Amino acid sequence: MRQTNYQLFDFLDFDSSLDKGERLWKACAPTNIETVNGDVFLTVPFQQQNNSNEITEDRSVPRSDVRIRLRAYGEKIVRISAAFNEGEPTTNPGSVSAVHETSDMMQLHPDLHIMPLHVEKDTLSWRLLDEAGRLRAEVCFDEPATEWWSDLQPAPAESMDLRICPDGCKSVRLPKYDMFSPARHDAFPLAFVTVNGVADRATCSFAAKNDECFYGTGERFAKMDLSGKTVQLYNQDGQGVNNRRAYKNIPFYLSSEGYGLFLHTTYFTKFSLAEHSTRSTQVLVDEPVIDAFIIGGDTPERILYGYRQLTGFPAMPPVWSFGTWMSRMTYFSADEVNEICDRMRAEGYPCDVIHLDTGWFKTDWLCEWKFNDERFPDPKGFIQRLRKQGYRVSLWQLPYIAYEAAQYEEARKNNYISNSPNKIQGASNFSVQDYAGTIDFTYDKATEWYKGLLRQLLDMGVACIKTDFGEDIHMDATYHSMTPKQLRNVYSLYYQKAAYEVTKEVTGEGIVWARSAWAGCQRYPLHWGGDSASSWDGLAGSLKGGLHFGLSGFGFWSHDVPGFHSVPNFMNTRLDETVYVRWTQFGVFTSHLRYHGSFKREPWHYPAIAPIVRKWLQLRYHLMPYIVAQARKTTETGFPMLRALCLMHPDDIVCRNIDDQYYFGDDFLVAPVMNSEGVRSVYLPEGKWVNFFTKETYEGPVWLKDIKVPLEEMPVYVRAGASIPWYEPTVSCTDEIDFDKTTTLKF
Repeated sequence: MRQTNYQLFDFLDFDSSLDKGERLWKACAPTNIETVNGDVFLTVPFQQQNNSNEITEDRSVPRSDVRIRLRAYGEKIVRISAAFNEGEPTTNPGSVSAVHETSDMMQLHPDLHIMPLHVEKDTLSWRLLDEAGRLRAEVCFDEPATEWWSDLQPAPAESMDLRICPDGCKSVRLPKYDMFSPARHDAFPLAFVTVNGVADRATCSFAAKNDECFYGTGERFAKMDLSGKTVQLYNQDGQGVNNRRAYKNIPFYLSSEGYGLFLHTTYFTKFSLAEHSTRSTQVLVDEPVIDAFIIGGDTPERILYGYRQLTGFPAMPPVWSFGTWMSRMTYFSADEVNEICDRMRAEGYPCDVIHLDTGWFKTDWLCEWKFNDERFPDPKGFIQRLRKQGYRVSLWQLPYIAYEAAQYEEARKNNYISNSPNKIQGASNFSVQDYAGTIDFTYDKATEWYKGLLRQLLDMGVACIKTDFGEDIHMDATYHSMTPKQLRNVYSLYYQKAAYEVTKEVTGEGIVWARSAWAGCQRYPLHWGGDSASSWDGLAGSLKGGLHFGLSGFGFWSHDVPGFHSVPNFMNTRLDETVYVRWTQFGVFTSHLRYHGSFKREPWHYPAIAPIVRKWLQLRYHLMPYIVAQARKTTETGFPMLRALCLMHPDDIVCRNIDDQYYFGDDFLVAPVMNSEGVRSVYLPEGKWVNFFTKETYEGPVWLKDIKVPLEEMPVYVRAGASIPWYEPTVSCTDEIDFDKTTTLKF
C-alpha cells in the first residue's frame, strides 16, 4: 500500500477511508494528582477527535478520564502505566488495574525495590520526588508567551506536558505539541484508538533531539543508528539477515541521550525512531495499554543493567559450549557422524559439540523426538562413545506437530497442541511436512509433556536441544490461556524456558540453541542469528544483527559459520573459500562458534584453506580462559560478549555509526574483513592500542585507512596495559583444559 505520509494512517494504522469505526482519543492536561502507597496517580481527561486526518476536538462527546500511574523502581527507573480498556471509553475507561504488575517477561532483581514518591505542587508544575528528594517526574502547566497577530489559525487544543526523570537528572519529555499547525499533528504525548467504541490500541511519544541516535529493538539487520526508521516488533521467520524481517524482536530501545525504554507488552508493536516525526520517537502497541519503563544510567551499560534488573540476567552457559560446534544440514547416520568426529580429532581441529540437524529422525524433518533405529541403531551407545572422545551431542527439533508424527493423536486428544482448523505448510520453505498444531506452552500439562519428550533424549546423554523456529504459531488457533495475538511474540520465551529447564534438570547444565526471542529470553542462552547467506552481505548482516541484539539486553549470541545457505543455488552452490576463512575469523571472536549450513562445512573439504582454519580454531582454545571470564562478567553486568563501539565510547560521535567492528569482551577490538579484496579501514577509539598479532602500537582516536589484510590474518587490537588470560597447550576440546594452568599475555 502506498504511504500517505500522515501519521494517522501510516503509524496509527487508521484505515484511509475513515469508515471502519476508528476514533482517536488524545490526552489533555491532567486535572488531579494523588499518592497511593508510594505510587502517583494522574487523572488525565481524553478528548475524542473528529473523524478526520485534521486532528480537531469532537466536543459533542464528553471527555473521558483515565488514571495514569507513575512508579519509581530504585534510583534509575520510572514506570508509566495506563489502561484504556475497562468499560466503554466514553463512560468508565482506564483504571490501571488492567495493567499487569508483572509477567513472564519480567524477573525483578532482588535489589530493585519500589521507591515511594510524593508530590510537591505549585502553580506551574506538580513535582514527583522520591525519598531522597530527587525529581523523578514533573507535570508542567506553563504556556509559551503569545502576542496576538492573526486569527488565521486557531489556538492549539489542550494537551499534556509530562517529563520523566528516571535517574533524577535526565529529563525525557512526552512532547506536548509535535505539530505543523493545530490540526496537523505528527505525534501525540499519549493517545488511544477505539474501534466501534471499544479501546483497541494505544500510542505515546517521547521528544527526540535532532542528533539523537537509537539502538537495539532486537536482532536488527540494519545500520548502527536506527534513527529515521520505523521498526515493526513482530516475530517472523527472517529468511536471511538482510531484510526487515526479524526472528528476534525486543520491545526495548537505547537512546544516545542517556535513557532506555522497555515497553512491557507481548503484542504487535511499532517504534518510530524519529521517522514519522524527527521531533519524536513514537510507540504504537496493538493493545489498549501503555506500560513503559524509562531507564536512566550514567552509561549505556548501566542502562542495559537496569533493563536486565527488570527482565533478568543471562545465565552462565557451560564451559564446553564455548568450544567449536560442528554441524551441517544434515548428518543422516551414526556412521557418518563418527567418521567426521574421528577425523576432527585426527587432523587437529579442536571441537566440543557435534550437532545433528533434521536428519536424525525416521524421516528427515518429521520431528518425533526419536532416533531412526536403522541409521542410529544404538543411540545411547553412540552418544556415550562421542562423549568419551570429548564431544557433546546437540539435537535439532521444532515446536510443531506434524499430522504424520507418532505423537499427533496423543497431542490432539489431550489438547497439547493448538486447536487449529488449518495447517501450516512446511517451515522456512524447506520441508514438505504439514504441521497440524503448535505445542501450547500456555498449558502446564502440554509443557510437561514436551519436557518428557526431551527428557528421554537428555537421559541418553544429549547435552543440548536446538529450539529452532518459534517465531510463528498457528494464528487461527485456540490456546489455553492466551489469544494468538498475545502469544505470538512471547511464544519463544515459553518454548525456550521449557527446554532450558528440563536440560538443566537432567544434565545439571542449562543451555538451548535458539533462533527466536522476545524480552526475557536472555535468561535462557543461547541464541544464534538464523539463516544467513554464505556471502559477504550475509556476514555483514549477521554482525549488525548481533550488535543490535547485544544492545537489547542479550549477552550470548552466535551465527552460522560460514553462513547457512548458498547463493544462488540454495543447497548446492559451492562455498567461497575466502568467505569461509573470514567468517571463521569472525566466529573465533564471537560468544559461541558453530559451523552449520546447507552444504559441506567440515574444513577438510576445502584443503587450500584448511590449515588456516585449523590455526584460528586453535587460537580460540588458547583464548578460552579469557572467553570464560568475559562470559561470567556478562552474567553480572549490562555488557554483552559482543559490544558495539557506541556502547563502549558513547561520547565518541564516530562510534555511533560503526557497525563493522566491535569489542569482544573488555579488551579486544575486532575488525572482520568482509570483502574478497582483503582491504578495510579500522577506527581505533581514544587510548593506546596494540595489534594482537604484530604488536604494533597506535594512539587513538585514529583511522587506519585501507589496510591490506592477507587471508590468514584479521585486524585485532588489544587495549594497551591489558592482561589477557591465555592457555598455552594445544587441546582437542575444553575437557583437556586445566584452567589452573592459565597464563597471562600482557600488552
